Formats: sequence, C-alpha cells, structure tokens
Amino acid sequence: MNILQACADPKLFAPWFRNPATYSAWFTFLAALFALPMDDQQLAIFRQFTGRSEAPRQPFNEAWLVVGRRGGKSFFMALCAVYLACFRSYREYLAPGERATILVIAADRKQARIIIRYITAMLTRIPLLSKMLMGEPKAESFDLRNSVTIEVGTASFRSTRGYTFAAVIGDELAFWRTGDDSANPDFEILDAVRPGLATIPSSVMLCASSPYARRGALFDAWKRHWGKDGAPLVWRAPTLAMNPTLSKRIVEEAMERDAASARAEYGAEWREDIEAFVNLDTVEACIRTDMKLRPPERDRFGSYFGFVDPSGGSADSMTLAVAHKEGNLILLDAILERTPPFSPEDVVNEFAKFLKQYGISRVEGDRYAGEWPREQFRKRSIEYRTAELTRSQLYTELLPVLNAQSVDLLDIQKLVNQLVGLERRVARGGRESIDHGPGGHDDLANSVAGVVTMVSRHQIRAVTRTYTVRV
Repeated sequence: MNILQACADPKLFAPWFRNPATYSAWFTFLAALFALPMDDQQLAIFRQFTGRSEAPRQPFNEAWLVVGRRGGKSFFMALCAVYLACFRSYREYLAPGERATILVIAADRKQARIIIRYITAMLTRIPLLSKMLMGEPKAESFDLRNSVTIEVGTASFRSTRGYTFAAVIGDELAFWRTGDDSANPDFEILDAVRPGLATIPSSVMLCASSPYARRGALFDAWKRHWGKDGAPLVWRAPTLAMNPTLSKRIVEEAMERDAASARAEYGAEWREDIEAFVNLDTVEACIRTDMKLRPPERDRFGSYFGFVDPSGGSADSMTLAVAHKEGNLILLDAILERTPPFSPEDVVNEFAKFLKQYGISRVEGDRYAGEWPREQFRKRSIEYRTAELTRSQLYTELLPVLNAQSVDLLDIQKLVNQLVGLERRVARGGRESIDHGPGGHDDLANSVAGVVTMVSRHQIRAVTRTYTVRV
C-alpha cells in the first residue's frame, strides 16, 4: 500500500482529512516524494512548486520543503514518519537485535510536542497501527513490533550518532539551534545523521521549514537544487497554497504589521532584510592562541577594563568580560558566564571578587534593571556605569575591530558561535539593528563587544588628550 492509498483508506489516515480537496497540494507532494503516478492537475502543481519539468521516476532519498507558516508541515512530517515506520520492512538491513530508527528532529521541545501529539494520535487511535506498538508509548519514542522505533528529539548533533536510520525528518530546519549556540547547527546535525542513513538503501532524509535568512542548510539546498531535474527534491510553496483553509485576512494583517516577516512566514520567501553580522573566518582570525584565560599581571593594574551583561537569573546568562591593550592590539583577558538559574546577588559578589584580581574598580554595563546593578556593585566597592551605547551600537563598534584583526580573542567556542550567530536586520525606514537570531543567545558576545569598545574608545580619548597638550 502506498502513502496516498493509506491516506484514502477509512481504516487508516482518511479520518484525518475531513475535506480531501483542500490537501491537493500536499497529496501532490507525497506523490512526488514517493514517485507515484500524477494526473495532469497534480503535474501542474508539481511543476509550479518545484520548478521542474519532468515527473519523478523513482522515490527520493532526500527532499526539502520550504513552506509558509501554518501550511501543515508538522502534521505531514508526522504522517511520513508513521507511514515509513509501519508500512515498510527494514529487517534485511539490520543486524540481530538492531532496530531501524525513524528520527524526527524538531527545532525545540515545544515544536517536538506538536509532532509527538500527531504521532501518538495516529499510532493509538488507528486500530490497525496500534497493534504494532510494543507496550505503552514512551514520552518521546515509539517501539514497533517490526523492529522499527520512531524517536522524536530536538536539534543536537551530539545525540544523533550511532543509529541506523530508515528516515530522518527535520522540522523547522531554518530555526534550529543547539544548547551551546552552534553557529551552523543545521549543517552539523545533517552531517552527523547521513552515515546512519547509508545502511538502508531506501532511507529518506526529509527536511521542512518556513524560510528565514538567506543562509543555512535549507537555503543552500534551495539554491542548489530547486528547479533542477535529477537533483534532490526541493518544494517551495506559500501557506495558502498548501493550506487553503487558512483565513486570507491573517496573512493580510501580518503583511500590514511587518511585510518582510510576513513574506517569509506566509509567502515562503527568503528574508533579504537579514544577513550575517560577521563570518566565521573573520572571528577565527582573531584567535591567535588556544588560551581561555589570561591571568592578571599586577604591573598592568589600571589598564584592565571590565564590562558586565547583567541578568535576573531566570532566563539569560550573566556575563563579565575583561580586556586590556598592548600596543595596537586589544587582548581579551577573561570571560565569566553564569547560566540560569542563579542568585543575581551571588553572581555580583563573585564578579566583584574577580574584578579586584585585575585591579578593576569600575565597570560598564547595559541599562538592565535600572538602579539594581549599580547598587549591588557599589556595595562591593565597584562602580557600575551605564554604557553610553546600545547593544546594536556596541556590535557596530566591534565589527571594524574584528575585520582589522585588532583584537586577540580567547579560544572559547561558545563565544565564537555567538558572534557568528549574530544577525544584522534592516527595519522599515532603513534603521539597522544587530542581535542574536531566533532562539539564540548573545550574552558572551555582548560583554565582549562592550569591553572591546571600552578599550578602543579609551585609547582614542587618550590619543586626543595627548595631541591637545602638544598643540
């Protein structure tokens, strides 16, 4: 039984499609993915959303879906996972005791829960499929009697190794992040799972997402494969084409609020108003040693600077960066980070003791929480001054320093990842902002940008004062 027959069978998936006519684009995608016969109407839909001229002659081992928000991606990813798990046999490719895994990777736990609910409903409410379950479904995995396991996880390249995969399904690929803010988690995760797919000839890697910035694995696949016969399947379609039941007013209102965002979320267009702030090669060129800390030197007391990125202790990290200048080079000496949950007062006390090791009695930081940081640091004999520049302005000041390789950063991968993960956005009216991407963090990057800017501006003021005296 092929997947379209299963979708039409009242004893299988048909009850999930109350109005089958509204799923015509999705059924065409499934026909293309599994190389099933298409009628003239389906062939026209296929050509429209793939840019191809020839109908597929064999099933795809790799496919990419670029579909607008609320288009139905998560449901159809779950449907493909259940179908591939229940209607195919992989035993001839497995060693004794080995199981074939259908891995569904979601952007985060919240997204994973959506897919889990769909999979759970299909496997428990369809009697023919519930018989295949071994025991009660677990929180994030389903063991079947045919030596197949469906697992649902979140995006992490470390947890995807060592499996034999019958399929890997990546949901919302454009928004994947890992816990340590990996700069390119999508490429890393997909590279990690490809060896596990190689054992089973009919294995499938299916990645889906609404589009975001013009970078990453999804954009790379679209740029290389869309519209090319014989290449991996790339399907791009706006929300209303895949889900005509969604109210057009929702899309229209989104366009009125933020046209650039709405064109990506509902129109499946890549955002041209977002680009990378700095590339990996530039950041790595500013790491000259493998040092992760430069101990204080007492003869340099008075030349060290400190910048704090405060936090309330429940959501973001609280960070501290220390730096000084030698000749024309700014040296990053230390970075401290305390991840939540934590007591803010305890962290202030720790940071104050650390600052005194470098002879620092005055720091700068952002305007977080009003008077609170100033009061807490003052109690510990550290003056806290509010930075004159905003977060975006600090990053703007940091960029030419990085490009000129005028800073020697510490060899801390998380810092590198956060710097590379920064995005430059252009809002309506042309105003630029620089910040971390969706789901990312920039606490370390912010404190480093702050302290580098402090050192750089201090040097400029010092040179200006010297020049004035000489005149």
